Amino acid sequence: MAIITDEYIHQMMENAKEYCVCIVRMTSKRKEPGANKLVWEHGRRNFSLRADGIIAIALPIADESAVSGIYIFNADAHKVMEIMEEDPAIKAGIFTYELHPSKSFPGDELPK
Repeated sequence: MAIITDEYIHQMMENAKEYCVCIVRMTSKRKEPGANKLVWEHGRRNFSLRADGIIAIALPIADESAVSGIYIFNADAHKVMEIMEEDPAIKAGIFTYELHPSKSFPGDELPK
């Protein structure tokens, strides 16, 4: 395991960047007629936000829980709330969301 010094930790903390974690949950409306079309448009919108660099990481959840996805936004919580309120599946009540301001370190990424 790597040896991490106090100085290294201080340097990393000074360079931490603000992000916003968004947890999306499914509601019972997900089973209603027409929901699939809205979920598809929700996905298309997420791919667009990702391509524009607004979503840094998108994590669709593949288990049977009510959590549908976790997103790391390259924006503050206020901006993310504005973005999420325009999502067609959120507007239709198919999904709900919660936001958590967060920090991470430049260069963090998922392994390839």
